[in-house]
Amino acid sequence: MNTIQTKDKTHWLARSKLSCIAVAAAIAFSAFQGFAQPVPSQPVKNIVLVHGAFADGSSWSKVIRILQAKGYNATAVQNPLTSLADDVAATRRALALQNGPVILVGHSWGGFVITETGLDTNVVGLVYVAAFAPDLGEAAGALGKNYPPPASFAAPIVDRQGFMTLSIDTITQHFAWDLPAADSKVMAATQGPINTSAFSATVSSIAWKTKPSWFIVAKKDQAISPDAERFFARRMNAATTELNTSHVPMLSKPKEVAAAIMDAAAKATTGNSLPKGASKEF
Repeated sequence: MNTIQTKDKTHWLARSKLSCIAVAAAIAFSAFQGFAQPVPSQPVKNIVLVHGAFADGSSWSKVIRILQAKGYNATAVQNPLTSLADDVAATRRALALQNGPVILVGHSWGGFVITETGLDTNVVGLVYVAAFAPDLGEAAGALGKNYPPPASFAAPIVDRQGFMTLSIDTITQHFAWDLPAADSKVMAATQGPINTSAFSATVSSIAWKTKPSWFIVAKKDQAISPDAERFFARRMNAATTELNTSHVPMLSKPKEVAAAIMDAAAKATTGNSLPKGASKEF
C-alpha cells in the first residue's frame, strides 16, 4: 500500500514539474515574442530643403506651407553658393539641428549638395527635384554635354569675381517660364549668384547608392535636360514622378512636389522603403 502511494506521489510530482516547465517555457516564449516584434515605423517628420543656383531658400516657400499644414517640420537651407564645400557645410548645419530622421530634398544644383551630405546618419531618404545627381568624378559643367544646350544658359551674366546670375528675361522666358510674370520677376530679383568654380566641383560621397531615392523630372525644363534628369533617376533606381513644368516645379506645382516629399517621408523607414523605379506622370 505504501509502495503504491509512493509511486503515485512520484508520478504526481513528475507531472507537476513537467507542467511548471511547460508554463515557464510558454511565458518565456511569449515574452520573447513581445520583445522581438518590430516597432511599427512612423513617417518621417523632418524635411530639409536645399535650393539650387540662382535661388534662395524662399524658392521652397509654397512647398513649406503645404508641409507645415500637414504637420511636418520643414527647414530651408540658405546656401551661400560660394562653393560646393560651403553649401555642404550649410546643409550639414541644418541637418545637425533636426531631432530625428530626415528626408533631404535638393533642387537643381542642390542635387550635388544632397548627394554629398545624404550619407549623414539622420538622413533616411533623398528627393531630387529637377536636379543633378552626380556619381564620383562627375562635375555639373560636364553632366549636360550629351544633351542640347539649355536655353537658360545661352547668355549668362558673370561678374569680375566669377559669380553667375541670369537676366530677368532669361528667368521669365526660360528658367521659370510657367510662373506668372510677377512671380518670375521676384525670383530674378532674389536669385543667389553662384560662383562658377562650383560647376567644376565633384562629390566625394554618393548618398543615392545607399539611401532610398525619389526623383521629380521637369518635363519642360530649359535649365537641365529632362532626358538628363531621366538618366539620373534610372541610374539611381529612384521612384520617379514626371511633372509638366519648367525648371521650378516646387513653385509651379507645389502640391505635386509636396506629395512626392510626403510619399518619401511615409516610406523611407518601412521594410519596403527602397523604391523600385515606379513612374508617375502629371
